Amino acid sequence: MSSLLARVGAAAATRPWRVIAAWLTLLVLVFAAASAFGGTNHDDYNVPGLPSQEGTNLLSERFPEMSGADARVVVHSDTGPLAPGVLTDLGSRLADVNGVSAVSPPRLSQDSDTAVISLNYRIPVTDFQGSEGVDALEAAVAGTRAQGLEVELGGQVPENISKPSGTAEAVGMILALIILVFAFGSVVAAGLPLAVALVGVGIGSGLITIMAGFTGISTIAPTIATMVGIGVAIDYALLLVTRYTEGLRSGMPVRDAVAAANSTAGTSVIFAGTTVLVSLFGLRLSGLPMYASFGYATFAMVGIVMLTSVTLVPALCGLAGTRVLGQRSRARAERRTTSPLTERWAIRVSRRPWLWALTALGVLLLLAAPVLGMRTWPQDAGSAPAANTIRQAYDLIDSEFGPGANGPLMVAVDLNKVPAAELPSIVRDLAAEPGVASVTPVLMNADSTAALVSVQPTTGPSDPRSTELLDRIRSDAADGVHVTGLTAVFADISARLAERLWLVIAFVVALSVVLLTFVFRAPVVAVKAAAMNLLSVAAAYGVMVMVFQWGWGAQLLGLPHALPVSSWVPILMFTILFGLSMDYEVFLLSRVRERWLATGDSHRSVVEGLASTGRVITSAAAIMVAVFAGFALDGDVTVKMMGVGLATAVLIDATIVRMVLVPATMYLLGDANWWRPGGRRAAAAGGDGDGDGAATPAGAPLPLRAR
Repeated sequence: MSSLLARVGAAAATRPWRVIAAWLTLLVLVFAAASAFGGTNHDDYNVPGLPSQEGTNLLSERFPEMSGADARVVVHSDTGPLAPGVLTDLGSRLADVNGVSAVSPPRLSQDSDTAVISLNYRIPVTDFQGSEGVDALEAAVAGTRAQGLEVELGGQVPENISKPSGTAEAVGMILALIILVFAFGSVVAAGLPLAVALVGVGIGSGLITIMAGFTGISTIAPTIATMVGIGVAIDYALLLVTRYTEGLRSGMPVRDAVAAANSTAGTSVIFAGTTVLVSLFGLRLSGLPMYASFGYATFAMVGIVMLTSVTLVPALCGLAGTRVLGQRSRARAERRTTSPLTERWAIRVSRRPWLWALTALGVLLLLAAPVLGMRTWPQDAGSAPAANTIRQAYDLIDSEFGPGANGPLMVAVDLNKVPAAELPSIVRDLAAEPGVASVTPVLMNADSTAALVSVQPTTGPSDPRSTELLDRIRSDAADGVHVTGLTAVFADISARLAERLWLVIAFVVALSVVLLTFVFRAPVVAVKAAAMNLLSVAAAYGVMVMVFQWGWGAQLLGLPHALPVSSWVPILMFTILFGLSMDYEVFLLSRVRERWLATGDSHRSVVEGLASTGRVITSAAAIMVAVFAGFALDGDVTVKMMGVGLATAVLIDATIVRMVLVPATMYLLGDANWWRPGGRRAAAAGGDGDGDGAATPAGAPLPLRAR
């Protein structure tokens, strides 16, 4: 691997314009293909095997006019009761909207100043291309708005549209540039990682658009993939450029410095990126096709970023030459590559390893404690930004009709199994349930083989009491009675994801341990790394509970109140974080192992390894935190939670874990860190004489015979 990457790096540095032209050509071709064959992102909540899916299937088969997408139009007057003629005209225009199969009579509030008109479509929401569904609704309500009335849109059709603002990406890039300039002291060196990120993320975004034309991709999957792509692209390029500048400062020619950087740091990039890709496979175990689309999108993004890092970075470094050092650095011909500050810190930790290890462990457990009370719920209109029409519609319905009106439970009855004569009894039982505000009259399909009843709870969709009501109705329901609707679907999705979380964790941890054991030939190091990554992820979960569920920082993030953690976040965060955490583990352990193989002193190697990697890990982590924190500004609550969670986890991982817990425990374990079955120590670079011919460890310098 290292020799191949060395040849790739040397070739790219020798012919930089060819490599740059190749990537730019690929970028143009991918964008052209995305324009020609790309699709539209949708959130498809049809999940085989969920209890709510049985009701959805029944409606699709027997009640097609009530089984497609839905929308709500909320009309409000600040000056008094609404005129009946206004609502009649609006209802007529809405009935002419393409795809609408039924328009309900207006439901008026007690003071008649607010009305809700519900629309049912004969087609699913996934059949809409882009914003055409919302555009049609906007055109239909334009006349009503022109009369001075407030008209807001809610339901699946308007809620299924995601329009990234680009603010988060811009903020992250600007902060990353500032950190890079500070880290390198050279605008040229700082610009290289950003250039690679732009090309890699651009191609990755195009590929995701193409994928959306052939399979379902969630509306926020591209944003999540972009967030991760920007972070890892800058991270990987930073590592490569850092090793390249070290080679220049040691007196190596440009071509040799590029080759050495690509063979050492490039190997780290390949192994770290592979760990991220392997972790993303865990999303397939979630059991939700839409959720797996997060994995597809992020997999494509990270894969492309990894390839650009080990090809485009060498080309740009070869083109820039010694200009990456900056004038002051070239004048001084600085040769010192270690950081005195991190070296002093490593020595301090090594003097009292038990104290530092127990303190770090205590802090992590304290931060992780709130996770025991975590409650999850998929994002809905109630968590959207206050200025969004779906949020304003949600708030109007909540205040005028009660919180449960935003999430009614749809009870579908199969009249081939349940006699029609029992329908009145079913309605009475539903109305008598504690927590039920109202029950609508029974709707029958054309051939009287299915019936539909809408149940409005007294509590909102995300309220745990609504889920308890759902469970009671289902437990008392006869065979042939199914509860569906968005609230029921969300409750089932939350339960499915909570159930599958442990399976995903076991899968990702096991694969990561196997991969790290293969890289370092040290099972103790691999198991310890997995345990520490679990601690950092748990701590990040705990912080998210405090910020969002407890509401300690909700208002600072633009949220009006506390809300449950999005159901999409825990598994998605875990798979991404476990891969990203391994980046820093590989970076640090590679240098520690290198020094241990060179000196045979397990204690000294920890100090020297941390001293040589502390600066790059700190810089890389600062960039990651800046990029992820920028996404906390996104209006989508799931993206916001992912931004906060990932930024927190990287900060914890790069400080408490990598700078304290890892060196302290490695110092305590000593030579046991590198134990391997059979009593042999881990293989040296290029083989240690035991005949296994191990590859150069990630991040270690090339053996002299390979240079």
